[in-house]
Amino acid sequence: MKIAPVTRKSPEQFEPDSTQRPNLTIAADNDPKPDDRFNRLLSEIRRLHAESERLRGRIQELEDLADTDAFLPIFNRRAFERELEREIALADRHRTPLSVVFIDLNGFKQINDRFSHAAGDAVLMNVADILRHSVRDTDVVGRLGGDEFGVILHRSAYDDAAAKAERLAHAIAGQPIVFEGNHCEVGAAAGVCAWRKGESAPEILARADAAMYANKAESKRAEPAA
Repeated sequence: MKIAPVTRKSPEQFEPDSTQRPNLTIAADNDPKPDDRFNRLLSEIRRLHAESERLRGRIQELEDLADTDAFLPIFNRRAFERELEREIALADRHRTPLSVVFIDLNGFKQINDRFSHAAGDAVLMNVADILRHSVRDTDVVGRLGGDEFGVILHRSAYDDAAAKAERLAHAIAGQPIVFEGNHCEVGAAAGVCAWRKGESAPEILARADAAMYANKAESKRAEPAA
């Protein structure tokens, strides 16, 4: 194998060329001081935290809107059934009683027909207020549709729930409203059911609904003939 010969240079050949200077550039240190960088970072963290809190509050508002009835300040049916499922799970876990009241208004259609739908809306708002202020903080009130309402009585056995339902019906009948000079009075029929182990939310609601209609039919039979 052939190797290329090495050519040695004399010391004179290694003298530097004084006409050629190295091109060195020293960059100015324009970066902010560490304290400035920290303060800017801290300010950005605070801004992001405030924005996160604002978004969290907005999400809560939207969730509340999704759970609230379109007209009344109480749960809609979807949210009511969800709360009922949660209460059933608690009752099952802790072996505590749970009851549901199903309420239907008597004479509501006549209010709409005789006066106006605005009068009917005022009656519904009055009933919702009566129910909200007549139950405990642990109980749940919802509108199940039209002139039908539901109440979940937390840790309440049947006898206590039945007595409570009777008081609610009397409160609704005993607090009529005057709308645009018109006396708007409605009654209420209530059905009560205590939860049975293994029963779902739709099942207990269906039983309470059937009990309400049975009570309404019995009340009509008890009315004196005109």
